Order: sequence, then structure tokens, then C-alpha cells
Amino acid sequence: MTTPLLTPATLVELLKGIRPPMLIDVRLDEDYKCCRIPGAANNCVFEVAFTDRMPAVAPDLTAPVCLYGADETSIESHMAAEKLLRLGYTAVHELDGGIKAWREAGMPVEESPAAPKPALYDGRYRIDLGESRIQWIGRNLLNHHRGRIALKSGELIIAHGRLTGGSFVIDMTNINCDDLAGDALHDVLIHHLCDHDFFDTELYPEARFEITHAEPVEDATPGAPNLHVSGTLTLKDVTAPLDFLASAGITPEGKPAAQATLAFDRTLWNVLYGSGKWFHHLGGHLVNDLIELQLRIIPE
Repeated sequence: MTTPLLTPATLVELLKGIRPPMLIDVRLDEDYKCCRIPGAANNCVFEVAFTDRMPAVAPDLTAPVCLYGADETSIESHMAAEKLLRLGYTAVHELDGGIKAWREAGMPVEESPAAPKPALYDGRYRIDLGESRIQWIGRNLLNHHRGRIALKSGELIIAHGRLTGGSFVIDMTNINCDDLAGDALHDVLIHHLCDHDFFDTELYPEARFEITHAEPVEDATPGAPNLHVSGTLTLKDVTAPLDFLASAGITPEGKPAAQATLAFDRTLWNVLYGSGKWFHHLGGHLVNDLIELQLRIIPE
């Protein structure tokens, strides 16, 4: 489905006409409040209530409507136009180039001071153990188990506005399996993971990850991994390099936060049970070498 695109000059002429189009800004509420076309209503297309609100915003399905977003590289007005056409609106238009093109054409806007963005201060940030977590997934050919490993402590080091270091201590004695919760096999599996076959937690109760370097990913878009983290993982008295990509940002309170999904080869840390590299004819005892981790790190 396509909708007609209006230039700023064409839209100005239509707004002077007998039946001017209704202007709807489909960006975030905070962006609308910061800068908007005079007379425009706001209905953010990113919110699930967008279609539910439309009858109140524009009750006449036959009346002309002009939608606008940020600029020519952001497609929120096109997404909104598709939704309106499916709702039965018959005269839907888009402002070509969004509010950026409108401003560049010298057209009037209403503006309000923007709220200050949270600042990231240099220093050491202690990890919030309640909000931060490590989730694991282990697999064989047809099945998998998933659970959590407890963080014991940790910190992030910020210098010159970016991540430069940090460390995390992992409590290897505190492992659970979510998919076997309440099942008698839960404790059997956890004992198996904690004994000599896997992590031997009686001898090695902790693991440790040290960040040695962190480099921004060039041209990363929001929501995509934007940080390349390098470090060393010490597990079962073996220290080896571990690199991964993370999605990092700043919370509304100005704290650094990050999430990452990575897989590492457990056999490099002498976790050998069920590995096809080290044993033959394993049958149903074969376990994939890669363990997947999902990390969520939030400071206090």
C-alpha cells in the first residue's frame, strides 16, 4: 500500500484550502512536545494503542489526513499510513521528509525546551545484583536446558564517558534450571553440573570475568550491538580470552546498562563432559560444546 507524499509547499497550500488535512505527528510524545507543526495532533505509532486512539483523533474516515514523522530516513509516517488505510481512512497523505523537511523549507514550528538527556559520569559503578543476571542455555542434538547462574559481585568502570573496564564474580555454586523447576530431575541435573563432570564447584566455587577492552561498534544503529567487549574468563582455574558484542546504553537515571547474548566453547575451560572432541561413542550423553549466555548488567 502506498500513500501520496506532500512537499512542505504543497501541504501549506492544502492547509489554506476549504477542506484542509488534519495533521498528525506520529513520533514520540516527547519529540512532539519539543518541536511540532502548529495545529498538529499527536498519536505515537510506536504505541500499541495507536489504532485504538485514532477514532478520537480523526473520527471522519473520509476527511483528509496528513501524517508526518522525523525525516526521510525514518519510516514511522509510512507505518502509520498503512495502519490508517487498514482502518478504512480514504484520504491519507504523508509529509515527504517529515518535520525535518518542513523546518528546512522555512515553515513555522512550535517549540518547547527539550528535557536534558541523562549524563554518564566517570567512575566505578557497582552492579545491582537484584536487577543484573546471567541466564544459560545448554543443548544437545534435540533438547536443551535453561536456567540462571548467580552473580556474586561486579562493577563497571567508566572513563571519559565510555566503558573502559570492569569485572564480575560468578557464584558457580548457585545454579538453577528454569525448565525443570518443581521436577525431581532438577536437583539431579544441578548436582551433575556442579560435580566433577562439569564445573566441579567444590574445588572451583567462583568464576570471574575481567573486561580488558571495550570498543564502540562503528555505525551501529539503536537496538543493535554497539559495543565490542574483550576480556578474560577464569573458570575451573583456566583463564582464557572471551570476546562478545553487547548492546549498551544509559538508563533514564544516567546509569550505564548492557545486554548481550554470546556462546562460548566450554571445553576451552576444561569442561569436557559429553564433548565429541574428547569422547567417542557417547550416544545420548553427547552434549554440545557451546554454552549460550544471556547477560543483563545494571548498576545500583
